[in-house]
Amino acid sequence: MIQPTNTAKKIDITRLPDDMMIHEFTSQNKKLSKKLIGTGVLIIIAGIFSGYMLSSFTQKTAGTSPGTSAGTSPSKGKVVVGSTDTKQFSDSADGTLQAGGINGEGTHKLIRSGGESQTVYLTSSVLDLNQFVGRKVRVWGQTFAAKKAGWLMDVGRLETLD
Repeated sequence: MIQPTNTAKKIDITRLPDDMMIHEFTSQNKKLSKKLIGTGVLIIIAGIFSGYMLSSFTQKTAGTSPGTSAGTSPSKGKVVVGSTDTKQFSDSADGTLQAGGINGEGTHKLIRSGGESQTVYLTSSVLDLNQFVGRKVRVWGQTFAAKKAGWLMDVGRLETLD
């Protein structure tokens, strides 16, 4: 059996050479630390700026048209808001938008001709439907299974028709 040899030198810490001691910052080290702090500050500022730019880009593409902001009622006339992704939001329906769902399903409903069986219950992960209540609209969305509603749709795009 081979026995390991201990080749590590034992260091007496009471007799450490000067080059192994902890030194105070020199002016060169202070300059380096100032550069590192400055670089860190610049990175943080760049991150804040890019986050702001990304959020404003996302708001422009995700649901509000020019002149329409969340929480305000768009003026009469044709307004189109929401996603342009027709593959994800392929189902569509026309009617008058009203607030209220059915037994916890949907936040709004689309009243269509043909009676209550033709009502589409709506929710939206993209748009604020409250600003279009009482208006005749066409919605595009994705249909989901529902327990109480005959038709439950997640709206991704809306166009006013009045």
